[in-house]
Amino acid sequence: MKVLVTGGAGYIGSHVVKALGERGHEVLVVDNLSKGHKKAVLYGKLVVADLEDKSTLDVIFREFKPDAVMHFAAFIEVGESVREPLKYYRNNTVNTINLLEVMLKNDVNRFIFSSTAAVYGNPEKIPIPETELLKPINPYGQSKAFVERILQDFFSSYGLRYVSLRYFNAAGAEPEGRIGESHNPETHLIPLVLKTAKGERKSIKIFGTDYPTPDGTAIRDYIHVLDLADAHILALEYLLEGEESSVFNLGYGLGYSVKEVIETAKKSDGDRFPG
Repeated sequence: MKVLVTGGAGYIGSHVVKALGERGHEVLVVDNLSKGHKKAVLYGKLVVADLEDKSTLDVIFREFKPDAVMHFAAFIEVGESVREPLKYYRNNTVNTINLLEVMLKNDVNRFIFSSTAAVYGNPEKIPIPETELLKPINPYGQSKAFVERILQDFFSSYGLRYVSLRYFNAAGAEPEGRIGESHNPETHLIPLVLKTAKGERKSIKIFGTDYPTPDGTAIRDYIHVLDLADAHILALEYLLEGEESSVFNLGYGLGYSVKEVIETAKKSDGDRFPG
């Protein structure tokens, strides 16, 4: 298979590119490197381009002729999305429409979308079923929910077949350590805890201790990035087998609190962990 991966120089995208390459697929990464890293692309070729530029995208599609597209090129910071919603709607929603338009023009009809559990907002059911109504509570989640609704229409009207994967919280890295989580600024709990253990931060702050949980801190479902990568391969195989468009949650169905994550880091590296 020839697979075009947008945002393939980023955290999750780079692990998926690695998984595709190890399985013998031909990979082309399209990334503007605003958040990604050139050295994170371990397989295939990297083209530095922006999804805003449809003419360049069209050239890329005509030359590479992909069999499928995996789309990771999105901004992901919830707080920033509240401060700058236009940035998120333009990149996460409008640029995805650009990509889908070029796909249709070039007769590419297999699409795997990196979505998010943030499309659910404050769900009524736990664990969350895929049938839960989409009620995002911030522009980040809304920008992804818009794309999911667009994909439904593109499937109905144009026959574009897709799998939308709604992640919970990605964590971890490949064992070899060549790629991993590398955001600037870093806002995710696990890398911040590990930076604290390494002495790169003086302390780790807990925001919110009055949640209705056993220890009062927020509980999140963390899923290892290698499992996420495997899920994308399965989604590709699902579409190759001719299955209908669908949506899947990606998580383990159990969670860990902020305090549990911190305590685990202390047990693993207690000699260096401050406090």
